[in-house]
Amino acid sequence: MCVGIPMVVERCDDGMAECAGRAAASGLNVMLLGDVPCGSWVLAYQGSARAHADEDEARQTNDALDALEAAASGTGDLDAFFADLVGREPTLPPHLKDTKA
Repeated sequence: MCVGIPMVVERCDDGMAECAGRAAASGLNVMLLGDVPCGSWVLAYQGSARAHADEDEARQTNDALDALEAAASGTGDLDAFFADLVGREPTLPPHLKDTKA
């Protein structure tokens, strides 16, 4: 599975954009997206912007990446990253539920 890294466009010119995200700056190929205005969010995959993102999607993706880093390092309160899951019983999606029960 690939995870796009959220980056905000700071400057765009001739199919390339200077972007910033997750404490790094990067030049991205944005030709797949067409017009990408400054201040907009994109999802970066190996040097290319492959999808537009809104600010909420960028925040959610960054939160998930922060949680992965915390889990991998063994630090931090993981419940804080998954507040929407804490204190509730997980449910299966309809296609995985036993229809005969």
